[in-house]
Amino acid sequence: MGERDEPEVIGRRVQRLRVGQGLTQRQLAEPTYTPAYVSTLEAGRVRPSDEALRYIAERLGVDFEELATGRSARLVTDLRLRLTEAQRALATGEAEQAARQYAELLAEAEEHGLVTERATALLGLGECGIEAGELETARLHFERAEECLAHAPLPARVPALRGRAVAHYLAGELRYAVYLLESTLDELNRGGLHDPDALLLLYASVIGPYMDMGAQARAAQAAEFALALAPQAGDPALVARMHRSVARTLLAEGRLAEADASLAKAAELYRQLQLRTELANCHWMRGYVYAQNNQLERAEDELKQAQAMLSAQRAALYTSQVAVELADVLHRRGKSEAAAALLHEVLGDLSSERGAVHAAGAHRLLGIIAEDARDTDSAEEHYVRALSLLERAGAAGDLADLCRLLGDLLRRTGRVEAALDAYRTGLGHRTAPGTTTLGPAPAQPPL
Repeated sequence: MGERDEPEVIGRRVQRLRVGQGLTQRQLAEPTYTPAYVSTLEAGRVRPSDEALRYIAERLGVDFEELATGRSARLVTDLRLRLTEAQRALATGEAEQAARQYAELLAEAEEHGLVTERATALLGLGECGIEAGELETARLHFERAEECLAHAPLPARVPALRGRAVAHYLAGELRYAVYLLESTLDELNRGGLHDPDALLLLYASVIGPYMDMGAQARAAQAAEFALALAPQAGDPALVARMHRSVARTLLAEGRLAEADASLAKAAELYRQLQLRTELANCHWMRGYVYAQNNQLERAEDELKQAQAMLSAQRAALYTSQVAVELADVLHRRGKSEAAAALLHEVLGDLSSERGAVHAAGAHRLLGIIAEDARDTDSAEEHYVRALSLLERAGAAGDLADLCRLLGDLLRRTGRVEAALDAYRTGLGHRTAPGTTTLGPAPAQPPL
């Protein structure tokens, strides 16, 4: 419930409540304690044990939590109930509503000095920011949540660490995102902190950065680990709803400790509900692998499943990103018109600060489709825009390939010097030290 107040503060509170009820120190103390002990306690010269405080709280007709901290246990439990309702709203795709709820709850948690609840609200605001594509705001919320949880065990800090990494990744800072996720995985696995939910969250989140950096083997392995861990998370929607309903009933009956326990279970289940987005990423990865192996029909099925899951979660940015890869498969299956329509539909949701690598991928594919239609001016325009986006993100493998496409186009249209410049740019990125080497892979979980 939080730390106790200082002895002198508790002492003044006991005295105020005792005098307000017209009790003497002897009446409050006996039969278990002496009037002298109550006098010493009220003067703030002794730190009372939990047992003593519970006895005095019962005699005064107040909750132990209220006597120890000045906060009503009902207030804290009610705040936690509303936090689970905000988690439910976010988990079911109502990000704007959830953001409003979390902001109100954060203010209340700060007013009452509730550190754990403050961290939960900040995490929720960060997730809302990710869903809305407000990446800088999201990152700041995750950083503040990390500060709140600085002394908590690592598994408890994983959602904040993962959130910060995802914000950096979506902003195009691929290497730093991978560093954050891999170092956290390594610390968990090497330290024996085998929390299935924490590991699932991290492995599913590192897939995207791996893919964009050209580390397909690591991405495939991370997807394999995530899918192996997924059954331990399950589908908690109905159970969460049950726990939340039970908590409301218990709260109404004044059974605060039981209500609080039920809410803790509901909160954990709603947090797991957000793993649907992460599991969609695993289908996304499978689709990518099938596409690489030229199993295009299976790739289309997996990518459509990922897109449907992400769309149901109203995860707009992720939905747009997977649509780019689905468009590539459609193009390769001879459905170029459908691919181009899909790309034009989602390009408005992507930018240099919001899904830069996939924005570049959309322009690259539109350039290829334009070349196929012999519209070289449009193709060149799309290639140049893609080049600018990839240079900012540092996606070396994609950059080299794009420079080859642009160089070939320029050469075919008679601009040999410009083509050579494009080829040299691509070679420079391909051979730049450190652009594709990630260092040793993180330790593996005990599956």
